[in-house]
Amino acid sequence: MLPFIRSDLAQFTAYKPHPSSDTAAAVPVQLDRLDTNESPYDLPPELKEKLAWTYQQVIETNRYPDGGHETLKNAIAQYVNESASISSSLLTAANISVGNGSDELIRSLLIATCLGGEGAILVAHPTFSMYGILAKTLGIPVVTVDRNKDNFEIDLTAAQSALEQTQNPPIRVVFVVHPNSPTANCLTAAELTWLKNLSEQILVVIDEAYFEFSQTTLVGELAQRPNWVVLRTFSKAFRLAALRVGYCVAHPEAIAILEKVRLPYNLPSFSIAGALATLQNRQLLLSSISQTLHERDKLKAALCQNPKLQVTESAANFIFLRLQPNVFDPQDTTLKNLHQQLRSSGTLVREISQGLRITIGTSEENARTFKRIQAALTNLDSQ
Repeated sequence: MLPFIRSDLAQFTAYKPHPSSDTAAAVPVQLDRLDTNESPYDLPPELKEKLAWTYQQVIETNRYPDGGHETLKNAIAQYVNESASISSSLLTAANISVGNGSDELIRSLLIATCLGGEGAILVAHPTFSMYGILAKTLGIPVVTVDRNKDNFEIDLTAAQSALEQTQNPPIRVVFVVHPNSPTANCLTAAELTWLKNLSEQILVVIDEAYFEFSQTTLVGELAQRPNWVVLRTFSKAFRLAALRVGYCVAHPEAIAILEKVRLPYNLPSFSIAGALATLQNRQLLLSSISQTLHERDKLKAALCQNPKLQVTESAANFIFLRLQPNVFDPQDTTLKNLHQQLRSSGTLVREISQGLRITIGTSEENARTFKRIQAALTNLDSQ
């Protein structure tokens, strides 16, 4: 460890992107990349051509990008109002902050609330790992509670106890995902009631990265709850994972604080142009969602026919699969072997929290995934 580096960083493991950089070389087949919850569909060629023209004719690469994001914020506000059936006068650009992916916004929220020993965060495991990773890199304590092993609801008794007992520093931020990743379940009425009853001294961050698939949003609550913020992204349904654009919807005072701590010129001009173009063409892009949901339900139904598998209900563009307890000991290597066999045959999925998270791909990719899972289970039985 270099002598000038913080000693606690030696204990951390960096986030490992999926697929890893050596995957293509290690797997001698065409890959079905179903491990990162991206859209399986690229932007339509006509939209790519329009963006190429924008890059050639409009964007000046020798100039800094629009640092205030006003045009993009206004377009996002219009979309959020429309998608949540909110009066167009309710949310404006003052309610929006944009970031280099949602990760930057999460980091900004942590800086604004917990830095300098002022607060800890609460997460319910399993969930999106970046909340904990980003907090720890900033020296912010992470308090973790469990979820119900059958339906993945948050253990609210444990969560409330953690809030009451964690004092030095107190819990300042509660992170939830709606629907959750990797388990794909939406917040329940009981969980929402608990969140609504939290003190206004606690920031509630609701990550709606999969909103376009769940069509369930809590944006309508923001007017009455200044301590709530909603995160969303262009990386999933809007097919812009490569351009890294996320946004936050919140009370104008909270947005003003985020604007103070974010880096200047944090979004490249091409990312701004891409986000604006997808919003302008949202009906075209979001029309693929019905196909994704149909494919999700079809794959889930097929997998549920196998008595060795448990597939939970999903409100997102992925499913979470576990092996039945009677054929799987968490201490053995059955799940790891299944994951490895899928990878070797060309299907990348995410092994996480004693299960497999499988992104819904194209019809062809999903058919191959089902066949490969069936073949891998048969092969494991014969070993």
